[in-house]
Amino acid sequence: MSIFAGLTPLLAPKSVAVLGASSDPTRIGGRPLAYMLQQKFPGTLYPVNPNRAEVQGLKAYPTVAALPEVPDVAIVAVPSELAPQAVKDLGEKGCKAVVMFTAGFAEVDDAGAAVQASMVATARSYQMRLLGPNCLGVFDARRSYYATFSSSFDSGWPVLGRIGIASQSGAYGTHLYTLARNRHIGASLCVMTGNEADVTVGECIGWLAENPEVDVIAVYAEGIRESATLIAAFETARAARKPIVMQKVGRSELGGKAAKSHTASIAGDDAVTEAVMREFGVYRARNSEEMLDIAHTATRKIYPVKNTLGVITVSGGAGVLISDVADGLGLAMPEMPQDSQDRLRTLVPFCGPRNPVDATAQVSNNIELVKTFVDAMVVEGGYQSVLGFFSMTASSRRWPGIKERLNQTKAENPGRLYALSVIVPLEGRDELEADGWVVHEDPTRAVTAIDAMGRFGEAFAAPKGLPAPSVGIVTLPEATPSEAEAKRLLASAGIASAPEAACPTVDAAVAAAEKFGFPVVLKILSPDILHKSEIGGVLLDVASADAVRAGFGTLLERAKAAAPKARIEGVLVAKQLKGGTECILGIHRDPVFGPMAMFGLGGIFVEILKDVVFRRCPFGPDVAEEMILSIKGAPLLQGARGRPKADIKALADMLSRLSAFAVAAGGRLQSIDLNPVFAMPEGQGAFAADAVIEVGG
Repeated sequence: MSIFAGLTPLLAPKSVAVLGASSDPTRIGGRPLAYMLQQKFPGTLYPVNPNRAEVQGLKAYPTVAALPEVPDVAIVAVPSELAPQAVKDLGEKGCKAVVMFTAGFAEVDDAGAAVQASMVATARSYQMRLLGPNCLGVFDARRSYYATFSSSFDSGWPVLGRIGIASQSGAYGTHLYTLARNRHIGASLCVMTGNEADVTVGECIGWLAENPEVDVIAVYAEGIRESATLIAAFETARAARKPIVMQKVGRSELGGKAAKSHTASIAGDDAVTEAVMREFGVYRARNSEEMLDIAHTATRKIYPVKNTLGVITVSGGAGVLISDVADGLGLAMPEMPQDSQDRLRTLVPFCGPRNPVDATAQVSNNIELVKTFVDAMVVEGGYQSVLGFFSMTASSRRWPGIKERLNQTKAENPGRLYALSVIVPLEGRDELEADGWVVHEDPTRAVTAIDAMGRFGEAFAAPKGLPAPSVGIVTLPEATPSEAEAKRLLASAGIASAPEAACPTVDAAVAAAEKFGFPVVLKILSPDILHKSEIGGVLLDVASADAVRAGFGTLLERAKAAAPKARIEGVLVAKQLKGGTECILGIHRDPVFGPMAMFGLGGIFVEILKDVVFRRCPFGPDVAEEMILSIKGAPLLQGARGRPKADIKALADMLSRLSAFAVAAGGRLQSIDLNPVFAMPEGQGAFAADAVIEVGG
């Protein structure tokens, strides 16, 4: 059985008990009953209220024990001091699911958190799942199931459709549903997790991914507390080709609260979550409008793998706007074939036939041209997605004829994504949607949604990656090691560094420098000084034996002054690499998702621009190369401006080995910084010039 199937009694029950049931249909304990009675819930409803024999025309029961059968789910809408006993009573009755409206727990104070934890422990002792507490519940309009006290239904009922919503926020979850309803978008199932004391948003996503009545999943999340079920849910949705559109809010960074490593100062929890979303093809929506645009477009279930956009427009200005948006998104808009352009110009000499194809207002005068132009785009242009900008033309008297010809082309060429940017009343939009068009008033929003369909297609079609390299058993030292020891550990995993030697004496340092050849780099060697450059503990371009002797003394003096209690093991002498591109590779242990790898270019690219990419560990060299080429500065590694091409293959091998090392090292590994790593010219390898491994308790 699927790990998500256990939520079925909670989210699709056949019988519902309501503890704290009220005869007032406007009160929290009254709304669920009122809604389900109005919508004719086909199952059994059991009000529980010790003070009433009847509630809203239904027989009421004084206690849970008095119920004539075990309900699939129970709604708990009682004062917080009564909630723990209610959970116990339901568990003893045999109930397997609770929707807890009651608030006043972990969201209030530590005492409330303790009571909440105790309730969850009680529920788990009875193998009972608990949604909430402090949640707005769940509704499924297809089943007329309304375990919620949201007032949003006072203004109308859901439009039946194939979008499921999972939200950590109750108020915002119903806000999304209401926005969808007002746009006639079918989002008829919504689950809101509240405090997530037990059931998490990840589990709800997984259940929606397995639900045959859901094609698209919209998610509102404020923070991720548990990763295993979320990742399993993402995997399930991708395997089922069900797009997830996620509005993740709370763009905070771990910053100073994270480990002292350079990587952790960049790896905010939001960046980590976004990296995991990207890994599974989850689309991050910037706002609710974009979320609904994309979710609605996805209900067409057309996800082009190599998406291209063809545009027909009656406005040259709109064509320019659409082109700008597509270019910014990286959505390809190839030109029409030259023969097609020449032919269209013979029909309308003043048209713009390249792509966007500006058919001009002439198509309104001669509607037979509509099919000719659109046929040329679809058949001869071969675009995977087609967008028509007709604006107010859709409200004109000529529109029925134009629409008829558009529908003919669409019917003759199925399997494409067809969208229109028109201004029509809701009823007119519904008619176009019924004909198979996706309708957006704003053409820029249409382009964004079309681009998202291609991204889903690529995610669904992506082959399974190569396995991560084998690095053997990794045994970390008891405490954070020195740079030399860190490099020895990494070398055992196949991660190369520049030739170097740990030198306890000045004579040993001179001998090492002469062996490597000048110039060399000198670094203070201490397990207690992780970021040596901050105390002046690194000397570059040391070009002679005398300079080595002087530098050795300088480094010892600086270390003593900056960190008098630090253990000093001597000086590290390393060959100074020339001609490579400086990169940074790192590992940060995220408290939710575990070890995360980071890659970026060194210098201002990481310090100022934060041009970095993250990925969950471990992964193979193919994924590592994809990461490397995804950063904005990648052209500098690919030979831009006459630079030699960097050894990207060697860099990818190092990054994938680092990801495998991080997993093999286990939970005591806090962070790794390889900064800088020199990516040498193609065929010459990649070498870590500095390494910090931070070990926890």
